[in-house]
Amino acid sequence: MELQLGRVDYLQVGVTSQKTMKLLPASRRRATQKVVIGDHDGVVTCFGIKKGEAMPVFKTLPGQRITRLELGGALNTPQEKIFVATGSEVRGFTKRGKQFLSFETNLTENIKAMHISGADLFLCASYIYNHYCDCKDQHYYLSGDKINDVLCLPVEKLSCIRPILACQDRVLRVLQGSDLLYEVEVSGPPTVLALNNGSGGDSGEELLFGTSDGKLGLIQISSASPVHKWEIRNEKKRGGILCIDNFDILGDGVKELLVGRDDGMLEIYNFDSTSEPVLRYDHALSESITSIQGGCVGKDGYDEILASTYSGWVTGLTTEPIHREGGSGEELKISQEMQNKISSLRNELEHLQIKVLQEREKYQQSSRSSTALSAVPAFSVNDKFTLNKDDASYSLILEVQTAIDNVLVQSDVPIDLLDVDKNSAVVSFSGCDSEPNSNFLLSTYRCQANTTRLELKIRSIEGQYGTLQAYVTPRIQPKTCQLCQYQIKPLSLHQRTHFIDHDRPMNTLMLKGHFSFAEIHSWVVFCLPEVPEKTPIGDSVTFYFQNTFLDTQLESTYRKGEGFFKSDNISTISILKDVLSKEATKRKINLNISYDINEASVNHTLKLIHPKLEYQLLLAKKVQLIDALKELQIHEGNMDFLIPEYRCILEEADHLLEEYKKQPAHLERLYGMITDLFIDKFKFKGTNVKTKVPLLLEILDSYDQNALIAFFDAAA
Repeated sequence: MELQLGRVDYLQVGVTSQKTMKLLPASRRRATQKVVIGDHDGVVTCFGIKKGEAMPVFKTLPGQRITRLELGGALNTPQEKIFVATGSEVRGFTKRGKQFLSFETNLTENIKAMHISGADLFLCASYIYNHYCDCKDQHYYLSGDKINDVLCLPVEKLSCIRPILACQDRVLRVLQGSDLLYEVEVSGPPTVLALNNGSGGDSGEELLFGTSDGKLGLIQISSASPVHKWEIRNEKKRGGILCIDNFDILGDGVKELLVGRDDGMLEIYNFDSTSEPVLRYDHALSESITSIQGGCVGKDGYDEILASTYSGWVTGLTTEPIHREGGSGEELKISQEMQNKISSLRNELEHLQIKVLQEREKYQQSSRSSTALSAVPAFSVNDKFTLNKDDASYSLILEVQTAIDNVLVQSDVPIDLLDVDKNSAVVSFSGCDSEPNSNFLLSTYRCQANTTRLELKIRSIEGQYGTLQAYVTPRIQPKTCQLCQYQIKPLSLHQRTHFIDHDRPMNTLMLKGHFSFAEIHSWVVFCLPEVPEKTPIGDSVTFYFQNTFLDTQLESTYRKGEGFFKSDNISTISILKDVLSKEATKRKINLNISYDINEASVNHTLKLIHPKLEYQLLLAKKVQLIDALKELQIHEGNMDFLIPEYRCILEEADHLLEEYKKQPAHLERLYGMITDLFIDKFKFKGTNVKTKVPLLLEILDSYDQNALIAFFDAAA
């Protein structure tokens, strides 16, 4: 059965956060449901749909930004009480809009995540988890990294309270009271949690999770240990997952999986015979989907999927037939209801056009006045700067509540801007004075009309660190701009991982000195991405990292007064040594630095680079041949006389050119890494080999792995 859904835009509220829209329970089966949504203006809006129009039920007064909205009520009864988290306070409203609860928590930070189960309230700030029962403090837990979401397995099925925290360090933390029961390692930073089937499955222990790099998985959280059921990789390179729901949209008695992503993709998965989800339907919205719910909203008897977007649009994908087609010469009959709706929309449009003209005239008059003050219009930017493991590049996503006019990107470190398929903006580059002003990049992205979301891809060079700045200018008057800053760290291509291969040849860097645990932790935060800013609990800590470009690894263990850093890449150790020395000198701390270099690690790193270098050299050779082969094809007409290898190059010409275009300076970057490795190997021996670099580049131009290894060995 082919799934056909029609899109309906119901209304727009203010900017929304993740998980801030819910459907109130229906009074009877397949009856229309009321929608309740909270926004950044602090307004809770509840509305229903009558004759295709949004009819308000209630609307609260503005206040602090609403970060979460949940439904609650006594266990085993309809969950129709509305709870919102705003600042450090939780408010409760009845379905009619009457406020019955105002609970000021003892949290010093704003609430980031919330879950409600009967009389139990689970709240999380950035690192702190609190459990309240009937508004009385019960349990507390301090997490090692930022908490993105919280959920509790159904108490009615398990007869015990088992909360789960989704943490930024790629870990789900399962709690028992105020203690950690166990940790579940997942493949990406988890951003959202949901109960499988809405109830945790038959056992009540099944938990769905979505990650910021677009992966989706199911884990059974038993009392002893977790069981990984399935995981869907993000093969199509879509956005991160922000919301998940379960709903039977196909009407076959089995609930489908509804997923909303931060690139605007709405997906429906159904389950085949292997119990693994299969993508059945997808629909692209132009901005990130913050909440998703299945239910009946527009018309009795017609199920639909309701989504709220970042800029506050509430959009439905309904099973009700919306498009009607007529044959040639056939008159298309429009119902009275539809005619009334068209007439009302026309009137509304005319009214808005008149209002815009009036306001524009008013603004022009006030701008010429000598007494009037000009106010800068406020707008919010939703941004995300993350490292992609697949191609070792950074994604910078900028989303604005109104259309973007242009984005100016400036960097004080050398970086490459890569092509993004989804990006329709026109990019132009300006000349830079890299030497005196350390200005290496200045580019402008001019967006097409109605673009509210822009995605950029950036690749940095390890060892070169500084700041990337984006000046975002939306299409609003008077012209105003917002500056967003992102740190490019010294080891910017490293990503946190759960384990490393201890059998590799490792180089060690040892630091000793009169520094505190907090000081050395701040230096590690400065050097490496994905390290929590808050100093870890305990006397010492160990982090593992993997280089996304070369697959080399790094282990860092440190405590008060000493730090140990181990890596199979000498260049990583060299960068750490230089940066940590500089940071300690800034704070006037005397460091005792020692190192243990493993000669075998150099050949090991060269072997890791070899397949990448060989592939890029082959790709460059193939691309050089394309023009000549195409000319031959035009003159000869028939290509049968060519060897199969050349015929294959011609057949794949478009794909090869596209791949070559996507990887600018890839070969130069690999050459740079080998050169750095060569210089760093001898730097630790106290020898300067920069004069031998031209010889090294000659060997690389006529690349042979054995000759390169021999040169590294002989240069000593």
